[in-house]
Amino acid sequence: MITKEEVLKIAKLAKLSVNNDEIDMLIEDMSKIIEYADAINTVTEDEDNEVEFYNINNSANAFNEDIVIDSYDRDEILKNREGGEKGYFVIRKRHRG
Repeated sequence: MITKEEVLKIAKLAKLSVNNDEIDMLIEDMSKIIEYADAINTVTEDEDNEVEFYNINNSANAFNEDIVIDSYDRDEILKNREGGEKGYFVIRKRHRG
C-alpha cells in the first residue's frame, strides 16, 4: 500500500496541490493502480491460451447486444437536399449578431 508521504511526494513532483480531503482518496486510487500493475505482471496463460482476467473494480460488463436494424438509403435521403457537395449536406453559416 502506498503511504501518505509517497502521495505527497508524487504530488510535489507533479506540481499538484493536494488537500487533506484528497489524500485518502489518492492513497486508495494509487494502491489500486499499483495492485493492477502487479496483477498484469503476474498474468499467466492456461492450456487453451486464454489469459486470466483481472477485474480491478469488480464490475460486470455493461454492454448491449449488437442489433442490426434497417436504415435509410443514403442516395434517397440526399436527393432531397438543396445544393451539397460530394454526397454531403452543406448548410449556410449563420452569423450571430
